[in-house]
Amino acid sequence: MIAAIWAQDQNGLIGNNDQLPWYLPDDLQFFKQMTENNAIVMGRKTFEGMGKQLLPNRKTIILTSDMSYNGNGADVLHTIDDVLAFAEKFEGITFITGGGQIYKNFLPHIDVLYRTLIKAEFEGDTYFPYLDWEDWNIVSTSEGVVDDKNKYPHDFETYQRNTNT
Repeated sequence: MIAAIWAQDQNGLIGNNDQLPWYLPDDLQFFKQMTENNAIVMGRKTFEGMGKQLLPNRKTIILTSDMSYNGNGADVLHTIDDVLAFAEKFEGITFITGGGQIYKNFLPHIDVLYRTLIKAEFEGDTYFPYLDWEDWNIVSTSEGVVDDKNKYPHDFETYQRNTNT
């Protein structure tokens, strides 16, 4: 199964200079909980924005056209078809984790969406690609924690692709 996981502000913003524009520990914990013991796929710029750090207990895949790219311990694949072939064989969930162009390229192949909707506005340069919400059914939604560390109201939402599309 292929899923997308991301956080966005109320305008669809997902990044600024290859970084998250906010700090929201509750969302980071959600990301960890969902992706542990699964695979995460990201573009080169997203990986480099994380300081080329591998996240523990995940199979990390970097998608890049650079045939000589050093993934710093991550697997490096070069085409969408390579990732789809990996996902077909992988026993867990293959999570698409960004950036914007990677999400756009994989949207036709994604079965489930995990979106954290942050009810605030931020400045940035990268937005989640257009989604036709008619193609998706909401499965669950829950409010995130707002406290001293998590200053922004947010919801965790899960969507499944509508089988009628």
